[in-house]
Parts: sequence; C-alpha cells; structure tokens
Amino acid sequence: MVVAGILLMLLGDFMFALNDALGKWLVATFSVGQVVLIRSIGFFLVLTPMLMRQEKGTVFRIASPGLVFLRAVLTTVDTACFYAAVVYLPLADVMSFYMAAPIYVAALSHFFLGENVGWRRWMAITLGFCGVLIMLRPSTSALSLASVYAIVGSLAFAISLILSRLLRGTSDATLVTWQTIGGIVLGAVLTISAWKTPSFGELLQLLLLGIVSCAAHLMITRSLKLAPASTLAPLQYTMLIWGALLGYFVFGDVPESRIWIGSAIIVLAGLFIFHRQKVKAVVPPENVPKGVS
Repeated sequence: MVVAGILLMLLGDFMFALNDALGKWLVATFSVGQVVLIRSIGFFLVLTPMLMRQEKGTVFRIASPGLVFLRAVLTTVDTACFYAAVVYLPLADVMSFYMAAPIYVAALSHFFLGENVGWRRWMAITLGFCGVLIMLRPSTSALSLASVYAIVGSLAFAISLILSRLLRGTSDATLVTWQTIGGIVLGAVLTISAWKTPSFGELLQLLLLGIVSCAAHLMITRSLKLAPASTLAPLQYTMLIWGALLGYFVFGDVPESRIWIGSAIIVLAGLFIFHRQKVKAVVPPENVPKGVS
C-alpha cells in the first residue's frame, strides 16, 4: 500500500509538471484568461462524474461559505499568476517559487491556526525565505513583474492550503468544484477583450490542460490515503527536476545560478520542516502541495 502511494505521488507530480509545461506552451498563443477559462472547463469534464455520484445539492450545502469563497478566489489567483509568470520566466524558475509554499504554510500556521512552531522550524523558515530572496534578487534593476506574479501566486497557494486545513470537514469534490467555478468566472472576465478562437487541435490541448491537472490532483489525493503524508511530502520536490528537464528540452530554458542556489536552500529548509513535523507529530496532508497551478 505504501509503495502504491509513493508511485501515485511520483506520477501525480510528473503529471503536474507536464501540465505546467503544456500551460507555458499555450500561454505563448492564448491569453492567460482564455487558458484559465478553458482549463477550468476541462477540469469539469473529470469532475462531473464524481459530482453525479454525490447526494444532490451537496455542493451548495457548505458550513463555511465565506472560507470556501476565499479559497476559490485564492486558488484562482494562484493559477492565473502561475500562467502569467511562465509567459516570461523559465518553467523551473516559477516552480521553484511555488516550492516555497510549505515554508509559508509552516510560518502562517503559527498565526492563523495557533500551531506551535519551535525555534528549529523558525530557523528553517527564515532560511527558506532567504532562498526566496536569492531567487528574487530584489533590486530595482533585477526584480521583474513576472517574479512578482510568481511570488504572489505562491503566497496565494500557501494561504489556500491553510484554508484547506480549516475546511477539512468539507469534501474535496465540493472544494474543487468551487475553485473550478472561480477559474471559469475569472477566465471569462479576463477573456472579454482577449478572445482568440482556437483550432480544434488547440481546443483539445486547452481542455487537456484541465483534464491532466484534475487527474494529477486525484492521484495525489489518493496517494495520501495509501501512505503517510510525512513520507510523501518530500517527493513533491521531484517537480523541480521535471520542470528543469521539460523547460530545457521543450523550451530551451536554462535557469540562472541564483535559481539553483535559491531552490536548493528552499528544498533543504522544506525537508527539515517536514522532518521536524514528523518528529513532533505528523505532517498534515494539506502541507503536501497538490501541484503548482
């Protein structure tokens, strides 16, 4: 069972990286809004059979509608910022920023969830932030708008993970349905003045973006039921490897040295945080990102 969980996590991570590479390919032709819109429709193609098996009206019976709405907004911002960033930055660069999400979660959990974070984890969190700063290279001459998109998106992603923990009593299908609706609404608004009619082949690619993403999400969710989250959490960093390989072979992108250094620091800090959470208790499943877009 544990081996099956590990394999599903690795396959899910690969599919997310593949999804991100396809998204980068498509935003070179279509607007971010159009990609988000049709991707969300593709998501529904996988989601609808799951919803049909649920009790009627379950999606609309929500205990904390405000938190569900906020989570839907944040996941939509996360997706849109990711695609806006990969228009200009190498895939591995953007994925490196998103890999810092568990570090943000560890820091924010202390303030929003009242969780006790020991001094060792605070040191790792500080180290992780230093890794982010190295990647950002925050000077007036180097800090780009695309980097800002990546950091805003990764923060939105991290806060949505915190909200997922607060909403753990709400079914995955309900949460994913509302975040998908959020993607459709934002995508439709952003596409009003930027619609480009896709060919049949391009439409299939745009829909495939959502199908692959949803399938990867389901694989990772299933893997968490087969193996301990503390075992699976570090495997998320394999997405960096896939991102670098796909970026190089598909787009010819070679990340700068600061990205490699910063991401290495983030990975080390993240692994230490996972280790300390395992020692103190157990790594919450919500600390395992379900993909970077």
